[in-house]
Amino acid sequence: MSKGRLEAFSDGVLAIIITIMVLELKTPHEATLEALTPLVPALLSYLLSFVHVGIYWNNHHHLFQAARQVNGQVLWANLHLLFWLSLIPFVTGWMGHTHFAPWPVAAYGLILFLSGLAFYLLTLALIGHHGRESTIGFAVGRDWKTRASILTYAVAIALAFVEPLASCSLYALVAIVWLAPDRRIETTLAERVE
Repeated sequence: MSKGRLEAFSDGVLAIIITIMVLELKTPHEATLEALTPLVPALLSYLLSFVHVGIYWNNHHHLFQAARQVNGQVLWANLHLLFWLSLIPFVTGWMGHTHFAPWPVAAYGLILFLSGLAFYLLTLALIGHHGRESTIGFAVGRDWKTRASILTYAVAIALAFVEPLASCSLYALVAIVWLAPDRRIETTLAERVE
C-alpha cells in the first residue's frame, strides 16, 4: 500500500492536537502583564507539549521518508501512536491548570512514555515490513535515543510523586536530546542514492 494517505492523515491529526492545546490557553481580561502571571504554568506546559508534538511530527516525517510502502500492521501501529499523542492536550491542560501537581505530572509522563513506546513499535513494524537490511532498518539501527527516552519517562513518572518539577525537568531533557536533529535517516538515504 502507498504511504501517502497515512502521512497525510497523521499530519492532520498532529495539527489538530496542537490546535486543541492552544485553545486550552485562556486569554486574560485585563490588559496588563500581571494578568499573564496566573497563566505561566499553562503556558509552560503548552510549550513543553508543543515541542514534544513537534518532535514526533519531525521524526514521523523522517521515518516515513525511509519507508517505501505500508501494510496493515504499520497502519495499526501508526494509529496506536496517534491515540497516545491525541491524549497530550488533556494531560497538558491538567498539568498546567493544577500548577504541576504530582498526579497530573505523572499522567503527563505516562502519556509521553506510551507515545515513545508506540513510536518504537511503529519503527519495528516498518522494519519488519521492509526488512532489517532495508534503508529504514539500516538507518534506525539499535535506536538508543528512543530506548533511553522511554526509560527516562519511566523514572520521571515515579519522580513526579516526590518532586514534580524535577520530573518536568526530565521531560524537558528528553525534548532537548531530540531537538538535536537525528541525521541517521537523512544520511542513510543520501548514501543509498549515491
